[in-house]
Amino acid sequence: MSIPSSPRAVPAAPAVEPEPAPARLDLVALPGLPLIRPGDDLAGLLASAVIAVGGAAPGDVLVLAQKIVSKAEGRYVDLAAVAPSAAAEALAAETDKDARLVEVILRESRRVVRHSRHVLIVEHRCGFVMANAGIDRSNVDPIEGSDPVLLLPEDADASAARLHHALSARLGVPIAVIVSDSFGRPWRNGTVGVALGAAGLPAVRDLRGEPDLYGRPLRVTETGFADEIAAAASLLMGQGAEGRPAVLVRGLAPAGPPRPATDLIRGSTEDLFR
Repeated sequence: MSIPSSPRAVPAAPAVEPEPAPARLDLVALPGLPLIRPGDDLAGLLASAVIAVGGAAPGDVLVLAQKIVSKAEGRYVDLAAVAPSAAAEALAAETDKDARLVEVILRESRRVVRHSRHVLIVEHRCGFVMANAGIDRSNVDPIEGSDPVLLLPEDADASAARLHHALSARLGVPIAVIVSDSFGRPWRNGTVGVALGAAGLPAVRDLRGEPDLYGRPLRVTETGFADEIAAAASLLMGQGAEGRPAVLVRGLAPAGPPRPATDLIRGSTEDLFR
C-alpha cells in the first residue's frame, strides 16, 4: 500500500464516459468444480460450471482464486528437492521459517521489503508487495510432491487473458476474468481479495475530471475496480475449506478500455514509502 507523492494533472475529459455505479450486483459461487490438477482444461471446467448456473450474460465477470489457476498451470515446487542458499539459511533463522521455503521465496522475488519473526514481506518479481511471494502450502494437494508448495502464476494477466478468450468463445458472450488472491495490508488488520490478473475489463478506472455531486471535478480519484470486484467475490470464496474458487459477478457491465492488473501497481516515482 502506498500514497502518491502529488496529485497528477486532471485530464480535460475522460477517454470513455464511465457507467454509473450499479444499484445491485449478483454474485454466485460456481458449484461442482473438481479439485484442479496440472494440465486440466480449466476453461472447459469453468464453462460447464457457468452453464450449470444458467450461462453467461454480456458484462459478466468471473473471479478465480489464484490457486486453481496456478494448479492448472502446474506451478508446484517440491521443497524436498530445494537446496537453500546461505542467504536463505540466514533469513530463515531470522524469520523462523523453513530455509527451503525461504529459498523459493527469494527466487520468486526482486527484493526483501521487511522481515521479522514469522513475517517475510517481499516484492514479487511481478511487482506485487506481499507476504512470502504469494507462495502457499494451504489447500495444496500432497500428491504433487513429498512437501509441495504452490507459486503464483508466471504471469497472472496473461493467465486471465487466456481464460477470458477461451471462456468468451465457449460461452458465446464476452466474459471478463479476474485472478484473485488474499493480501494483507499495512496499517490494517485482516486480508482482503485483490486482483493479481485481469482481462476484459479496466482493472483501474480513471474518474479524474468527472463531476462530484456539486459539479466539482474529481482531481485524484482512480478506483481499483478489479480489486473491488475481487474483494466482493472473496466473501463467497472464503479462506479455508469452503471449496468455492470461482465466483460469477453479474450487474457491473464494466465500461472502458481493458487495463491489466499490473496497472494497479504504483510505480516507484509515485510511492512515498518505497
